[in-house]
Amino acid sequence: MRDRVLVAIDGPAGAGKSTVARRVAEQLGFVLVDTGALYRTVAFAATQGGVALDDGDGLGALAEQLAGDRRIRFVAPQVLAAGEDPPDSRFGGSGVRVLLDGADVSEAIRTPLVSIAASQVSAHPRVRGALLDLQRQAGEGGGVVLEGRDIGTVVFPDAEVKFFLTANATERATRRQRELADKGTTMSFADTLAEVVQRDRADSERPVAPLRRADDALLVDSSGRDIADVVTEMVEVVRARARELAAGEPGG
Repeated sequence: MRDRVLVAIDGPAGAGKSTVARRVAEQLGFVLVDTGALYRTVAFAATQGGVALDDGDGLGALAEQLAGDRRIRFVAPQVLAAGEDPPDSRFGGSGVRVLLDGADVSEAIRTPLVSIAASQVSAHPRVRGALLDLQRQAGEGGGVVLEGRDIGTVVFPDAEVKFFLTANATERATRRQRELADKGTTMSFADTLAEVVQRDRADSERPVAPLRRADDALLVDSSGRDIADVVTEMVEVVRARARELAAGEPGG
């Protein structure tokens, strides 16, 4: 049994999981684990190394090497700025930066091309197996918020609190377009919406760990809602569940 509650947040791309997960973790004083960053980094490394995205064995070997040699690390940005040796916090945290072989790839892994590549990469069983242990080690003691596509269904089916955060495709495309614009990338709304729909299809139809809502996950629709309101709702649910566990109540 974990010492503290573990929170699993799943949902489609563009639903606001990263922002919500970060704020929920901050308010609860939990550690944030961005599992999607792991797959994005593998995808980025594959494209840089010339490994085809449909080469399951090649990608699996790459992921195993990256995980085994701990070549992917997450560090706080202030540590990088100070030029100090980063602590061993490879599982992430609020405001973390992503390092691959010591280089900061935080921005590079957030491009549209890497987003699509990450979805393809994550469909390979060997890749998922290589990164699964890393994710489970990160949350084994609880007091952690993990967000991704299959946290509540595959990685931590026994999570004390599970959310499925979603929003309609139009709103998710609007958010994605705004995010890209903030980073200096121009994309038409039609193309952005097509990307969102394509990502949904790839994530939902992949044969291994497809995107789906766990039977015991609370559905949270962020469409038309203020992020702060969504965060408040989720934090209250987590705190209520923690109180139930502390009182010895089974809950659900």
